Amino acid sequence: MATNDKLIQVVDLKKHYNKGAIKALDGVTVDINRGDVMVVVGPSGSGKSTFLRSLNVLEEPTDGQIIFDGVDITKKTYTDENGKQQKLNINLHRQRMGMVFQHFNLFPHKTIMENMILAPMQVKGMKKAEATEKAQHLLERVGLGDRGAAYPLQLSGGQKQRVAIVRALMMEPDVMLFDEPTSALDPEMVGEVLEVMKELARGGMTMVVVTHEMGFAREVGNRVLFMDEGKLMEEGTPDEVFNHPQCERLKDFLAKVL
Repeated sequence: MATNDKLIQVVDLKKHYNKGAIKALDGVTVDINRGDVMVVVGPSGSGKSTFLRSLNVLEEPTDGQIIFDGVDITKKTYTDENGKQQKLNINLHRQRMGMVFQHFNLFPHKTIMENMILAPMQVKGMKKAEATEKAQHLLERVGLGDRGAAYPLQLSGGQKQRVAIVRALMMEPDVMLFDEPTSALDPEMVGEVLEVMKELARGGMTMVVVTHEMGFAREVGNRVLFMDEGKLMEEGTPDEVFNHPQCERLKDFLAKVL
C-alpha cells in the first residue's frame, strides 16, 4: 500500500532541553509516505516518543522542519497557493493526525458513544445522528458494537484502547500516530489491539507506530526506524533491519529484544 507520495517530511529535527544539555532529538531526517506503516523502535529514552509527539507539534521542536502535506507546521505562518502569507492554525493540521497514547484518555463520566462523537460534533460540526451512525459502524468494526452505552470503567484495558483508536478514526485523519499503544495493557489484551492496527494497515492507513512489539514491526511495518540517543541510527525494511542490521548499536539492541 505504501507510495512514494511524501505526506510528512522531517528535516534535521532537534529537540533540546536544559539549554542543549539534553538532546532528546538530535538531527532526525526522514520522509513518511502515504500508505507507510512506519515502526519506530529503540531502547527507552532514545527519543522515539519525542519524535512522534513532534510530528503534530505536541512537542515544539528546538530546530528543524516538519512539512506536513506541503506546509511547514513548525512555523507560525505559511505561504498559500496565491503566494500570500497566512497565519498557521496548528489545530487544523492536528485534526488530520489521529493520535493514540499509552493511556486511553477517555472521559470517564461520558459513555463510549459520547466519547466517540464529541470531537466530530464540536470540531467538524457533524450532526449527532451522522456522528452516532459513524461511531456505531467503527465500534462494530473493532468488535465493540454492543458497548456504546457503557462507561470506560466498565471496559477492559484492551477494549478502552480499541475505543481510543476508533475515536481517533472518527476525525478521518490522513495519518495515525501510535505512542506505545500496548505498553499499558495486560499481555493477553495486547493481541486484540494489534489486530485492529493490522486491519488499519491492510486498509492503507498511513501509520507511525512507536512500539516494543517486534513481531508487529516485522509483520506489519513496511519501514522500520531504529533510534538511539536522539538520533536515527538505521532505517530500512523489516528484513533489512531485523535480519541484516548494519550498525553495532542495532545489533546489540536486537540481541537483547529478540
